[in-house]
Amino acid sequence: MGRVSVVVVVYNDAERLPTAVQSALDQTLPDVDVVIVDDHSPDRSFEVAQELSAAQPGRVSAYRLAENSGSGGGPRNRGMAEATGDYVMFLDSDDVLPPTAAEVLLRAAQEHGAEVATGKAVRRELPAGRTTVWAPGLYDTDAGAVLPGSVLHGIGAHPEMLMDTLVVNKLYRRDFLKRTGLAFPSGMLYEDFVFTGRLYAAQPVMAVIADPVYVWHVRRAAASLSVSLHRAVIENWRDRVAAHGLVVEDLRSAGLGELAEEAQAKFVDYDLPMYLRELPQRSAEYRAAWWRITREHLAGFAASAFPRAKAPYRWLVRSVMALPEPPAPALLGRLVELAAAPPRLVPPYDGDRDRPLLGDGPTAVPLDGLAALPAEELPVTVEGTVTAGATVRVSLLLHELYGRLAELDPRTVRVELTERSGLRPPLVAHAPLSAVNGGWAAEVAFPAGGLGSPRQLTSWSMRAEIGHADGSASTTEVRAAEAQRRRRDTVLLPPGRVLLVRTHVSERRALMLRCAGGLAGARRAAGSVRRRLAGR
Repeated sequence: MGRVSVVVVVYNDAERLPTAVQSALDQTLPDVDVVIVDDHSPDRSFEVAQELSAAQPGRVSAYRLAENSGSGGGPRNRGMAEATGDYVMFLDSDDVLPPTAAEVLLRAAQEHGAEVATGKAVRRELPAGRTTVWAPGLYDTDAGAVLPGSVLHGIGAHPEMLMDTLVVNKLYRRDFLKRTGLAFPSGMLYEDFVFTGRLYAAQPVMAVIADPVYVWHVRRAAASLSVSLHRAVIENWRDRVAAHGLVVEDLRSAGLGELAEEAQAKFVDYDLPMYLRELPQRSAEYRAAWWRITREHLAGFAASAFPRAKAPYRWLVRSVMALPEPPAPALLGRLVELAAAPPRLVPPYDGDRDRPLLGDGPTAVPLDGLAALPAEELPVTVEGTVTAGATVRVSLLLHELYGRLAELDPRTVRVELTERSGLRPPLVAHAPLSAVNGGWAAEVAFPAGGLGSPRQLTSWSMRAEIGHADGSASTTEVRAAEAQRRRRDTVLLPPGRVLLVRTHVSERRALMLRCAGGLAGARRAAGSVRRRLAGR
């Protein structure tokens, strides 16, 4: 069928390296070899790599860079240079390949004469084990993805592929890599963004499949966080912006001007709000530097790129560009909530129905496009107040939005509690909406006994779906009402059980419930709080 070389890069990860390598050797495709490249680790990573090579001569080879490259780009480039297979895949030392990954990707590539085959990457949070699909809109058919099973001749007709910035969920024909000169940049973070951008600029024939081909382990409590999780350092944002700039430049140089603008719109829709909603947690120095870097980057965007982005995130861009410095906490808080997914536009609502505004005074931003948004895209705000007892009640207030909701005539609300681990089924409650001054109100209730577990802490997020008279719906994360504060309630449940219910308000004012069942659960909850405080 063709031989596949799996390039495994490692830095300071001797303990997990054997598991990653074994997952490559255990592929159902028989002709797979492994190229390990150590990025000059201070631990025993290279010694372990040599031991693995000695144990599997001819199947595993080990190399070490003369000095640390500072990112994954250097060792991956070395791995590509040393690979001898007809095809190349990439694997990080703390992740694993599903057993059939190489086989299903190679079959798709060869059946369609594709230079690249790409499939589903699964994010697995450890130690809890919760799994989610990376870019579900592209690869998860259960989430409505339509591309699996198709063959793309470049991604110009499918700019949504720009959301996939991974290099590890793909198989590459090696002669294609050599012919195009594809390589990773050295010495910068987010080198995978740049490589993937260059891949798209090369317009390969690419087969898309729905099979899981990569398991990405997310260890949020790890001593050394991955690049994507280490966002509290301003260099992370600076390198992400630089990587995005290189992607746009490479697409333009390849004559793909429209795709370059789509990449800029993707930055507005995805990268910008993801970092902006974390700004209240950062230092004043970080916020000032972030604001300056972001304004400079956005100033270079094509004016025609912004209409491609979603309206609420265009409003974010205009607010950032209108303000030379980070705004005061009140306005920053409103921007943070507008950056949520989905966006929330919270009171006070400035301007009027004919000219809605975000903010007031000379830096106010017109909310262009609000009147044309369909119900499912409206940045509605539903506020909640929790009363905990044997029944946990949530009082809800849906705010009017410049008359848009009155036009739709909201009738019902469906509230869904989702447990973070993914191991518990969602809890759902329904209620009718009643008109009140400034909006609509309702109350939903959940049996407290269904929220806790004697074996683990449970953390529940809360979403509301508003049903309108015409059958349309608007969905939002429930926001904590201004009067709602973080609090703990001890609830007694029959027969003599204890449940600790903590009403939590996140930095972006999302309303959450955290529960611990029994005295042992309460002790675990207290220990979790102590560990979080100690880590600050």
